[in-house]
Amino acid sequence: MVRAMAKSSTGAAGYRCTECGWQAPKWTGRCGECQAWGTVEEAASSRSAHAGIRAVSYRTAAPVSTPARPIGQVDATEARARPTGLDELDRVLGGGLVPGAVLLLAGEPGVGKSTLLLEAAALVAEAGPVLYVTGEESAAQVRSRADRIGAVSERVFLAAETDLDVVLGHVDDVEPRLLIIDSVQTIAAAEVEGAPGGVTQVRAVASALIAVAKERSMATILVGHVTKDGSVAGPRALEHLVDVVLHFDGDRHSQLRMVRAVKNRYGPTDEVGCFDLGEYGLIGLADPSGLFISQHREPVPGTCVTVTLEGRRPLPAEVQALVGTSVLEVPRRTTSGLDAARVGMVLAVLQRRAGIKLGRQDVYAATVGGVRLTEPSVDLAVAISLASSAANLSVPPGVVAIGEVGLAGEVRRVAGLARRLAEAERMGFRRAVVPAGSAGLEGTRDAAQLIEVVEVEDIRQALAGVLGAHS
Repeated sequence: MVRAMAKSSTGAAGYRCTECGWQAPKWTGRCGECQAWGTVEEAASSRSAHAGIRAVSYRTAAPVSTPARPIGQVDATEARARPTGLDELDRVLGGGLVPGAVLLLAGEPGVGKSTLLLEAAALVAEAGPVLYVTGEESAAQVRSRADRIGAVSERVFLAAETDLDVVLGHVDDVEPRLLIIDSVQTIAAAEVEGAPGGVTQVRAVASALIAVAKERSMATILVGHVTKDGSVAGPRALEHLVDVVLHFDGDRHSQLRMVRAVKNRYGPTDEVGCFDLGEYGLIGLADPSGLFISQHREPVPGTCVTVTLEGRRPLPAEVQALVGTSVLEVPRRTTSGLDAARVGMVLAVLQRRAGIKLGRQDVYAATVGGVRLTEPSVDLAVAISLASSAANLSVPPGVVAIGEVGLAGEVRRVAGLARRLAEAERMGFRRAVVPAGSAGLEGTRDAAQLIEVVEVEDIRQALAGVLGAHS
């Protein structure tokens, strides 16, 4: 009887999600981890054991390969960042690539990830061999792109492979200084169940590559496409495994591309790198200010300039609005480059707190140059541009507006105002509308030596100070 009970407890089959590996004692129609429907299947005990779920009653001590040392005796030069040669990428990484670090470069298909990595590979190859593994394109296609952008180097080794064991064989042969996998969703491990690109496969492949990178002190970059729901290579399957997570994004209809660090164990996470995507590759933009401001011979109603912070970098950007009488029962509310929810909130505040009637008006709000502004500090510029278009009054030239608008109509302080004002002054602006009390903040007075700072407490005061027609 005891023997039968033991067999029942250990041999009973459980259930596992084929997408993310979540286990459950009984079947459910929806995965409790990734929320996918119809992916929970019965898994035999052998499969659970293969996934690493074993009941271990005790552990034995393993021999020590490297004795522990006092932290003061550890050589820190091994973890020093080595520049890639792309200044904007090095800015985001905190100086360059750290030997043994594993990076995840995420972005939508076609945004320019492969182009960026080919340029980086050619530059890093000057100091050592680089292995570029492509699983999505043929070697000839990658070579064609490298010719176009001038990234051909005799020390960049190219392999078109999708099998993990073969990839590891190439690593043994080349012994690269940098390994690039484009993309991790195309590589499959033969001994792991699931289709290539599934979370189980992606996690297993990444774990194997991370182990090799740490063992060889080899910097590794994994390319991960963003899925339809915005996740990187599945439901956040890799972000906690790697050392650095970079997001590469940009509007398809714009040449501007930005690299942001979401996670960085070796450097800051508040930096952003700017690139200009052209016919011959990516060009770093050390000074992107001015790209997001249109040039008008005369002031135009419905435009207002603000200064947003991308990481620690201040960027002047122009907000444009067009307000007109609607011929529809439900007026249009269209945004481009702005958070639609915040624009809707600003519209409600203008109507209730400033007395501007916009209920029966079509409203279009957009940014210039394809930049996306989601920071709350943009609220004041959005409100002024909407009011300017509705009243057909132009904002005086040389004016910037910086501030968050609250539901009560108050204008709130924002972070990094000193850097914003200094950049506005450098770009030639001579008047800044900011929240009340900002002038007393540390560094603000020194940053605004040539620019007039106008403090406002609420939206009515801001509109009166800029447009001179609302009170």
